[in-house]
Amino acid sequence: MSTKFKERVFSGVQPSGEQVHIGNYLGAMRRFVSLAEDFETIICLVDLHALTSVTSPNELRSYSESLVASYLAIGLDPEKITIFRQSDVPQVCELTWYLACNFPLGLLERAHALKDARGKNVAANAGLMFYPILMAADILLYRASKIPVGADQKQHLEMTRDVAQRFNTHYGELFPIPEPLIDEDTGVIPGLDGRKMSKSYDNYIGLFESSKTVKKKIMRIVTDSKTVEEKKDPEPCNIFNIYRLFAQPQEIEDLASRYREGGMGYGEAKLALYEAVERELAPLRESYEGWIQRKDDLGDILRQGANKALEIASPTIEDVRKAIGVA
Repeated sequence: MSTKFKERVFSGVQPSGEQVHIGNYLGAMRRFVSLAEDFETIICLVDLHALTSVTSPNELRSYSESLVASYLAIGLDPEKITIFRQSDVPQVCELTWYLACNFPLGLLERAHALKDARGKNVAANAGLMFYPILMAADILLYRASKIPVGADQKQHLEMTRDVAQRFNTHYGELFPIPEPLIDEDTGVIPGLDGRKMSKSYDNYIGLFESSKTVKKKIMRIVTDSKTVEEKKDPEPCNIFNIYRLFAQPQEIEDLASRYREGGMGYGEAKLALYEAVERELAPLRESYEGWIQRKDDLGDILRQGANKALEIASPTIEDVRKAIGVA
């Protein structure tokens, strides 16, 4: 086996909701369009991960269709990337077991997802405990070298790096050690109430929601009680912090000046935000509405993606089997 690994970007995205929100888009999805120009890029719809929380088979299928349509709507070309369902490549489950046998139990017990569930008194299933191992298998099966992650996912990637190093030390150089790709400029996307944008907080703007719904949600953004006449600091303002993610540099500078000068109310700032958001989301919404109607095409794209993924996964699992002594 060659120990020279190809530069490859991998991202696992969970189909656990009907629609993605602008936090998903700004925090991860939008980056893939540019990454795909520079690297071989793999996007895996991690439906096996979703089973830790999604129990309806019809919902899981619907969420997967919606998610692949979302990625195609933002401009990803299925001829340039590999996009597929995790469950269509069964080798990931085999590798999960091999990794589990080299994964310290203490690491799993310290995983954020498990601790968070326990802290909220949520009944945690065994799948939730095994989540970091399955994530590691996702990454290592495709010998990915670059992983776009948010700050809240860094711990799981560190676990992947740890088990890859353990495997390589014990069995030879089977896997590259994946490096995180963190977009420091984007950071945490604020929600309507100032907390991190999340469906669980119900403080999100859906990426493909109607223009009317987007405007209604923007007008709900929480602000302080300063009057129109008062000068305002744009930096801590939820409106401004979302606006800067959609507007052009000169537009950002102009709005910041209007905050500091006074004479502008938050209602006017919200309208400026709506216009900037709608300018970017309107064509994406139209594209999504077209893709989501093409069920057969979506299925074909996922099957073709699975075939391409298998071309990488099959030799990887063969190398692992030989190295550990089961082949």
